[in-house]
Amino acid sequence: MTALIIVTLIVGVAAGALAVLRWLRVAQREHYIAGWVSRIGALWVVRRPVNAIVASLAVLLVAAAVLLVLTGAGLASAITSILAVVTAAFLPVGLGVRGRSTPLNWTQRARRLAAAYAVALLAVGALLWWLVGLPGVALTVLLAPVIMDGVLVPMNALEKRLSHKYLVSARKRLGQVRPTVVAITGSYGKTSTKGYVAHVLAGAFSVVASPASFNNLMGLSRAVNDRVVPGTEVFVAEMGVYGPGEIRELSESFPPDVAAITTIGEAHLARMKTKETIARAKGEITERAKTVVLPVDEPELRALVERCRTEGKRVVTVSTVPGTDADVVVDAAASVVTIRSAEGTTTVPVEIPGTGHAVNIAVTVGIALALDVDVSAIAPRLTALPGSQHRAEVQKAPNGTLIIDDTYNSNPVGSERALEGAAALAGERGGQLVVVTPGMVELGSVQFERNRAFAASVTARGGRLLIVGRTNRAALLAGSAGAELPSLVFDRREDAVQVALDQAADRGVILYENDLPDHYP
Repeated sequence: MTALIIVTLIVGVAAGALAVLRWLRVAQREHYIAGWVSRIGALWVVRRPVNAIVASLAVLLVAAAVLLVLTGAGLASAITSILAVVTAAFLPVGLGVRGRSTPLNWTQRARRLAAAYAVALLAVGALLWWLVGLPGVALTVLLAPVIMDGVLVPMNALEKRLSHKYLVSARKRLGQVRPTVVAITGSYGKTSTKGYVAHVLAGAFSVVASPASFNNLMGLSRAVNDRVVPGTEVFVAEMGVYGPGEIRELSESFPPDVAAITTIGEAHLARMKTKETIARAKGEITERAKTVVLPVDEPELRALVERCRTEGKRVVTVSTVPGTDADVVVDAAASVVTIRSAEGTTTVPVEIPGTGHAVNIAVTVGIALALDVDVSAIAPRLTALPGSQHRAEVQKAPNGTLIIDDTYNSNPVGSERALEGAAALAGERGGQLVVVTPGMVELGSVQFERNRAFAASVTARGGRLLIVGRTNRAALLAGSAGAELPSLVFDRREDAVQVALDQAADRGVILYENDLPDHYP
């Protein structure tokens, strides 16, 4: 019996070590947000039948082991507990410890979390052992993702305290250099718009933009500390949000002189549940700004325009609908921008990069107007706007296939725009349209319908759909049912690449729409 106890402990420690590596990587990929590790774990069980079977077996083994303890069958309970631990250690089947596309980055924060998580697993394991005996070891392994979410709550508070000195340093730097701060948020288009703004303003100012998607408190602190130097005239800050109050905190730390919102969409529905909540959370960016730039094509933002005017703020309005009464109107079809300024109304040409969004350009021009840049200085820079990596980026494969790389992220509006552009290019080239996608995530209750609709749109345009992974497979198959070219399914994107090239051939177009990290099923 003693030997079996030792074996159970050894197996339990090994399973715990695997759990630390597996769920630490998931926590890192989900931005250390408490609650999302368990969600990802549940998604693997729901989307892959084998995991539902293995999870059920593990639960049954734990229950059986507990019953055996209660009936005094110690030897049988120990053997059953070992089987339960081994079974639980495999969960979820398919979620690797190391990861193919997104390996764990051993930052100082990750190391601290790993240590705290290991201690928590040992503590919970000891408690459950005291309560139910050896089956408690297996139960601890089963509860590993839930335990990680519990550990994240105090650890996130600790990380905030530890990083406060960098925030203080960034505030001091801004106070010394005193650049004009331009803050940009939105459900999508933030990063592309930030790049456009930096490009357009560079003709009139010394501009520094926060890099990549450094859009939270620590990311912006690092951007200021590393990049803002004496002589910097404008700092362009992208501000991201996962819930109400976050942008308010960012705006308090980095008060914007000019605040802009690109759009209110469905990209955060899984976290914030309703568009109204999203609009309120995004709208926090305007609270400290004296000047705001807002699109008027969406009802949520039209209401915010009126509120900001009532509060006495200067409001620059923008639109992508020709004929709209706004300070900036981008007509994508005609490739022109109409700009209304103190100098009068002027129409200038614009080149929208790849399959980019007109609203991003409208907001960019609005920000330039808010900073009183002359139209004559804005106009020449609108014909050479930079693209953003993995955001509707157009490339050409060695065999001649045209590839649109829209893998950075995906949302219903952006995916439809990318699909529209890809279909048009396929028509011009006289080739086959092929769409490779795992679908869209974080859309809450509308996720199935939005993915189904996207697949139906691919089919309606004569495209062939290559579905990657299992996260949205059911929805995408439902949307493409009855297609002339049946959809193909793949567990990994790498497996779909060569098939896509063969299907598209030298005259075709491949749209890579989204690329979920491999901690998704």
